[in-house]
Amino acid sequence: MRRRPIAPRADFAERARRLGFAFAEIDGQVYWDERAYWRFSAAESDTLDDATAELQRLCLAAADHAVRFGRYETLGIPQSAWPLVVRSWEAREPSLYGRMDLRWDGTGPPLLLEYNADTPTALYEAAVVQWDWLGSVFPAADQFNSIHERLIATWRAAGWPDTVHFACMADSAEDRGTVQYLRDTAMQAGREVPFVAIADIGWDGTGFVDLAGERIDTCFKLYPWEFLLSDAFGAHVAAAGTRWIEPAWRLLLAGKGLLALLWELFPGHPNLLPAFREPGRTGGPEIAKPLFAREGANIVAPGRRTGGPYGGQPMVFQAYEELPCFDGNYPVLGSWVVGGKPCGLGIREDTTPITSDGSRFVPHCFDPAGEDGPR
Repeated sequence: MRRRPIAPRADFAERARRLGFAFAEIDGQVYWDERAYWRFSAAESDTLDDATAELQRLCLAAADHAVRFGRYETLGIPQSAWPLVVRSWEAREPSLYGRMDLRWDGTGPPLLLEYNADTPTALYEAAVVQWDWLGSVFPAADQFNSIHERLIATWRAAGWPDTVHFACMADSAEDRGTVQYLRDTAMQAGREVPFVAIADIGWDGTGFVDLAGERIDTCFKLYPWEFLLSDAFGAHVAAAGTRWIEPAWRLLLAGKGLLALLWELFPGHPNLLPAFREPGRTGGPEIAKPLFAREGANIVAPGRRTGGPYGGQPMVFQAYEELPCFDGNYPVLGSWVVGGKPCGLGIREDTTPITSDGSRFVPHCFDPAGEDGPR
């Protein structure tokens, strides 16, 4: 695992336009950053794949335990929402995708920092933009990346109906880009894919409807479950009959309470960090994370504290294992799970050890022929 500087492609702006990549910059700052790339060996790619598969197994076992023993308090799930979550789990409602954020420096086992199991972004750039980069910069190399193919295959196999609504907050370019990409993968799998902004979803007295008054029977929502349940129409979610993607049982995995439950069930597992709902139990420095925070907001770590809107939430306390530093850059490895299977890698990096919404996406590759890779 090496970080290597490289000259950006001269035609990237035109390529981004053709790809419909509208958020290569966010708030005037570089987001897609090809001034460097990450190089892995084929064996390192296999290590990430194996670790992700193992962590997925542990997470599903933890979800099953939580349902059987009513662990909603540990996970921070409101008791009022618990019957909906349990029904969703027992019905084995299909999941589309998720992203595990891992700490790894190429040695030892990758460590789970958290699981973005409900509304993960950085998908389009991982699935498509860095694949385009690979083909034009290192066409003889390979990439840990079958995300696009897995998405289409999952849309075909999961049993969702022919029409799936797609919804997100309309004012977020990143969210709109992610949803537009997922609509495209669903269309390639033969689905009809109408879009409706979250704010435009209505209630007709018996079910959710779009602006045209069409019933929303199945909906992919890039909108957190905890927001959906607390909205004005949240009380109708259980009775409406709408099938949601991600399904309600993903709340079992989406919050940081999962980290504490995983450590309780699998203490000492090499891919886990000690984590508890109470402070001072990890045996060393620890990082405090709000149960349902995002993008590095309201984190309290040794010598660091971030702001954000989640400061009033209960916390999880995880052993602090600082991200590795490469040439002044701290990477988080986002390992993608689609249809329950590992299928790709996206890397975000920052000049500080806490990844935020301004952290850059940097592409990666590996050489299937040997350990050295492209240079």
